Amino acid sequence: MKIVKKLGKAVAVATLGLGLSAPVLAESPVNIGFTGPLSGGAALYGENVLSGLKMAAEEINASGGFTVAGEKHTINLIALDDKYSPAQAATNAKRLKQESNVPVVFIPHSGGVFALQDFNEKDNFLIMAYTSVPTVTQKGNSLTMRIPPTFDGYVRAFSKYALAHEGKKLGMGGATHEYAKIWAKMVKAEWEKDGGTVVADNPMDYNKSADFYTGVSRIVAEDPDVMFVGGASEPTGLVIQQARQLGFEGGFMIMDQAKIDEVAEVAGGLDMMNGAIGVVPLSVYDTDAAKSFIKRYEEKYGKTPGSEAAFNYLALHAVVASMEQSGSTDPMAIRKAMPEAIKSMPDKFNPYEVKKIDDKGGFVTDTTVAVVKDGKIVVESMGE
Repeated sequence: MKIVKKLGKAVAVATLGLGLSAPVLAESPVNIGFTGPLSGGAALYGENVLSGLKMAAEEINASGGFTVAGEKHTINLIALDDKYSPAQAATNAKRLKQESNVPVVFIPHSGGVFALQDFNEKDNFLIMAYTSVPTVTQKGNSLTMRIPPTFDGYVRAFSKYALAHEGKKLGMGGATHEYAKIWAKMVKAEWEKDGGTVVADNPMDYNKSADFYTGVSRIVAEDPDVMFVGGASEPTGLVIQQARQLGFEGGFMIMDQAKIDEVAEVAGGLDMMNGAIGVVPLSVYDTDAAKSFIKRYEEKYGKTPGSEAAFNYLALHAVVASMEQSGSTDPMAIRKAMPEAIKSMPDKFNPYEVKKIDDKGGFVTDTTVAVVKDGKIVVESMGE
């Protein structure tokens, strides 16, 4: 029995269920969709997101699946590459719904989320949005859930910290995709509100370029005290590395899409990032739930997971818990059941210990920030 239909030569399909016999998978798989960057400059970011979903799906299937209204099901994860393009993400989502009847689509970029919100209620699928842009849930779309916390608190904390510790002149060197543009607009407004000056504004395409010397040199030439940078971790690391090579000695405000520990691997180590402020890497969390997830992930993939993997891992487990609790695979039933379902999830499935979902569909977690001091990552209180 074929589990999914072919979606055409340009579409990559990843079907999970490793270690399970064909008859078990053939019982009644629930197709779950993913569209994200699996090629291009943000491919590592997309693969990190997908790894968390794969890990959750394989755990669920290996445990015997899950039960909805008395019927046994397994997860069939279908992953499509959209190259970070909102238009391609929309095409992928249409295909996922029309050809595989997915009730849920996971997507890790705001431009794609906004594109899907134009039709997801009509087409009847739930968007699981891995983006911290506040407006994805503020728009009132009844079938959208936001997985990470919103970034507006980060913007305030980053600006205050950098102004207090590095100086008042900011050089803007973020990425050009939609999410980065929203971040940059808020950073600029917050920086100037707090008394700082923006001396350079030169966004760069982190998805296509591997050589940022021209763009970075324009920013460094204006002698900033701080640089705002950020896209996916890998290109962000290159931007920081090249800024240091060009003589920049100040601090960095790093957009939350990039993770300090992953950035450091590309930039040349944490010593290259002294004075940087960003979100706390999962590897620094000291909770039992985080440690358990990190250990299992490292055993499976041979590397330390980031927040993309952890958040999407817990989100897929939450989707399954919601289907079990509601007794339905209907998208709206899943959405309505999730606030209660996530409260009862075992800790090992919830590495960020999310216990609440707000009335707009946003997962709620405690927000902290990390700074790099003397070549080490130090967790700081948020402050306001």
